[in-house]
Amino acid sequence: MSTTDSTAFPGTIGTTYQDSTPSWSMPRGPRPGSPNVVLVLLDDVGFASLGCYGSEISTPTMDALASRGLRYRNFHTTALCSPTRASLLTGRNHHSVGMSIIANADSGYPSKRGAVSDEAGTVAEILRHEGYNTLAVGKWHLAPADQTSMAGPFDQWPLGRGFERFYGFLDAATDQFHPELTSDNHRVDPPRGRKEGYHLTEDLIDHAISFVDDQTSCAPDRPFLLYLAPGATHSPHQAPDEYLLRQRGRYDVGWDVIRERRLARQKELRIVPADTELPPLNPGVVPWQELSTQERRLHARFQEAYAAFLEHTDHELGRLIEHLEHLGELDNTLFMLLSDNGASQEGQVNGSVNMAFYENKEEDPLELNLRHLEDIGTWRVQNNYPLGWASAANTPLKRYKQNTHAGGVRDPLIISWPDGISDRGNVRDQFHHVTDILPTILEILDVDPPEQIRGVPQMPIHGTSMAYSFAADGRSRKQSQYFEMFGHRALWADGWKAVAYHEPGTDYEDDRWELYHLDQDFSECHDMSAEHPETLHEMIQHWWTEAETYDVLPLDDRGFAARRAESIARSDAPRLRDHFVYRAGTSHVPSGATPFLHDRSYEITARVTCTPGDEGVLAACGGVGGGYSLYVKDGLLHHDYNFYGGIFRVSAAIPAGPPDRQLGYAFTRTGPYAGIGRLLVDGEPVGSVEIPRTSRYFMSWAGLDIGRDALSPVSDAYDGEFPFSGTLDAVEFSLAELNGGPGDHEPAD
Repeated sequence: MSTTDSTAFPGTIGTTYQDSTPSWSMPRGPRPGSPNVVLVLLDDVGFASLGCYGSEISTPTMDALASRGLRYRNFHTTALCSPTRASLLTGRNHHSVGMSIIANADSGYPSKRGAVSDEAGTVAEILRHEGYNTLAVGKWHLAPADQTSMAGPFDQWPLGRGFERFYGFLDAATDQFHPELTSDNHRVDPPRGRKEGYHLTEDLIDHAISFVDDQTSCAPDRPFLLYLAPGATHSPHQAPDEYLLRQRGRYDVGWDVIRERRLARQKELRIVPADTELPPLNPGVVPWQELSTQERRLHARFQEAYAAFLEHTDHELGRLIEHLEHLGELDNTLFMLLSDNGASQEGQVNGSVNMAFYENKEEDPLELNLRHLEDIGTWRVQNNYPLGWASAANTPLKRYKQNTHAGGVRDPLIISWPDGISDRGNVRDQFHHVTDILPTILEILDVDPPEQIRGVPQMPIHGTSMAYSFAADGRSRKQSQYFEMFGHRALWADGWKAVAYHEPGTDYEDDRWELYHLDQDFSECHDMSAEHPETLHEMIQHWWTEAETYDVLPLDDRGFAARRAESIARSDAPRLRDHFVYRAGTSHVPSGATPFLHDRSYEITARVTCTPGDEGVLAACGGVGGGYSLYVKDGLLHHDYNFYGGIFRVSAAIPAGPPDRQLGYAFTRTGPYAGIGRLLVDGEPVGSVEIPRTSRYFMSWAGLDIGRDALSPVSDAYDGEFPFSGTLDAVEFSLAELNGGPGDHEPAD
């Protein structure tokens, strides 16, 4: 008879069961009564956007959460989406875990890899080990973009980082009517395709409810973690028509009036101190009355779409909460609702009907926006509001998302837990940061951070638990917190804040540091650097110490484009290849893994078997705002190049021939971002078009489909997916050498 190691198996194992002793010892589970945890992470929602934070936008669901819990007015994030998500889920500073900016870029330094280090376990990895079911719904944006195809690797997808179920999208943004969707570890189409009535937020809430039903039905004694991250309110601001129509005329008064009204309401709600001042409009924002009549009409429509999107999201969140109440789970559910950063500046001065303009460092022409006035908020454009409304969304704070002034990093936080918070409906003033969410959850659940996860030693938790603040207001237990984003820097310590706005491409030594005493100056209106030079000097030195401690360096003020291009040039990057073959039936390929066609010559060849009556899409990449489609229709071969919604089309008859054909398109670069497109049949040119402008390096967040146009339509020449009715063997891409390499493709500022 043998005895096993008692740490592995407490029973004994003999030759047969008669001389063996069984044991049913169970792994540690959550303590009885442990609450469910629901993390709701909104996107680009500024400090003043929710009703309970002073807005006129109707958010009764979120307001009700606040009335059953607490609102925090001194809560901070990292100023950008992927970094905040990394800090939220790990409790560590974002540079330390490898996420300095978005997950679409890998700069080759430890703090800038675009993926969360395995040394920083997520809340899902920790709680799953403790017996929680772990569910994720919505936006992920923590996997390297070139690792999001169905070839993987999958270790940085939600199921690779501790979540047992996932339904949502992996990239930074997606169309709300035609989203790129992933279920667990595989791509799926929107369940109702392009039929009227579909909206992503509704779909996400349906899946959140379904996940919870599965868990509470099959394992009712196990609590769950639900991470719900809708696309709202990241651009595109798209909402059902009924929500858009409700907003008509609501914002004709303009952003100056809305800022004043919101500040007054914030004072009534005690969201800001009674003596809070409204700072001047941010640089570049024109007073409303100085705009033309056409501009005011256009800009009001942009804000109507944003408000509609947020109100629709609030309604859908209400369905989940009502369902939890129906299940009897609501009172013992810890809700934490926050935004990932402040309101977005990416709509620029004129607002935007196409997100690609910002990504290409260009501005939407006002004339283009005016032509699409009636399309704003619908599937036909992918819109974002102008800087003036972003300023209003952040009332009474300066600057925006990406900046380390308060408009980028001070965000709403609502914590609701009826069984655990008795001081309901009140406001808390303690300074806290997104790194503090995970340690708060662990303290409430009486869980110690693990020393190892899957054999990987874990770095210390950087955050400070907020659980003490549930009982009463008072002095913050947080000592200090650094900030850095694109070279903008800041440090908070003991009620003071030092902050520097950095102009890209300039010497960091030339940055002017400002100093604010936030305990007396909520909105950062009074720079005290001249009055307290010693304090400012100490805080700047403290920032450099924190930068060394948390792997912030090297500083990098390059934008998304340059760092994305650098990622493409990695020796192991899939997009560095110059030859791709996609077989028929290939799953949707996300944009970060598609062939990099920008500013270079290339050829696309589809190998088909077809008869004269066959038609449909052979390959389509992008969406309504930009991309390309190679297709057969009405007996002709067509290629549409969608440049900011305008179509460069070339069409030609397909000469008679055998059923096995090669149908293609070749682009010959003739100058920077320009060239000639030629249709090819069996290698012979049959038609051409001059294309004077092509996208610099970004067309769309949407990716590539083979044999159909699966999501947002690239071309207006066909309806629906328009699948190819013949037999498609494969589509081949052959790319010429890059003109100077992808790292040279960022345009001048």
